Amino acid sequence: MPTEPPAPAGRPAAARPGRKLGPVAESVGSAHRAWLDPMRASYLASGLTLSELSTRLRFAKSKLSELLRGVGHYPRWEIVYMLARELGVPSWPLYRLWRQSAFEAHKNADWVENCTEHTPILTTAPTTPPLAHRAFCELVESDYSLFAQTFLDDEQRDAAVCDTFDILWLSWNDALASRDARRFSWNVLRATVMSRTPHRDGRPELSRAAFDTVALRSLTEPDHLMNQVAESLELFTAMSRLPASQLDVMVLRWLCGFLPETTSALLGTSLARVRSDERHATRFLESVLCPPLSTEGNTP
Repeated sequence: MPTEPPAPAGRPAAARPGRKLGPVAESVGSAHRAWLDPMRASYLASGLTLSELSTRLRFAKSKLSELLRGVGHYPRWEIVYMLARELGVPSWPLYRLWRQSAFEAHKNADWVENCTEHTPILTTAPTTPPLAHRAFCELVESDYSLFAQTFLDDEQRDAAVCDTFDILWLSWNDALASRDARRFSWNVLRATVMSRTPHRDGRPELSRAAFDTVALRSLTEPDHLMNQVAESLELFTAMSRLPASQLDVMVLRWLCGFLPETTSALLGTSLARVRSDERHATRFLESVLCPPLSTEGNTP
């Protein structure tokens, strides 16, 4: 587990003349935002204006603005690639995220292949992540997978972790410039996992975890099994109502079996915060699952 975050890298704030870039359109989905947000961050940090990019790329300023806001049709790879090259964004993780998002935007394989037929995916820029990024990902991969598996099946779990590392590669400078790269990375993982997790009434479903507990795997008698399933479903339904930070701690501590120190390192937060979140979450779950008996209407 990462006990110390990578050393932060300085990043001067860039000022630019002209109109500010508008916000991302509300209609943009999570898969699209996975590559669009890092692209926007690279543009904002570059100090370049849309007019300058338009001149360099020979592409209409209005179209560049639409691309960076997620407005209009899903962008073809050619323009995404050209913009990424100007902004110094690595092509490999960007392409993987762009391609996946294209399919989620209902583009077929022929359209995707046509977009890349005459445009190289690789550039002269490095095609492997920075050494610190690779080391960090190797360190947390198995732990991230355990967390993701609480919410997703095996295929979705692997895809979520892979996407997390691609997004982190695109945003590595931002991660290093943040207060704690471990916390930055965890936020990326959580957002990626939750975007793929089924929700009910705005809360993530934990029914998969209810059928995958150690207690269930150890039971053989049907009556005991059904009773345990019911209890587990009740517990995980209650857990889904926890605030995000408390839910993360409880999943890592109770379901993944991590020590408080490991949980603290993965989350990029203090050990005191982990213990506080676990304490408050436990009290809430006890109040829901084991409410105090009411004495109203009882005769002395």
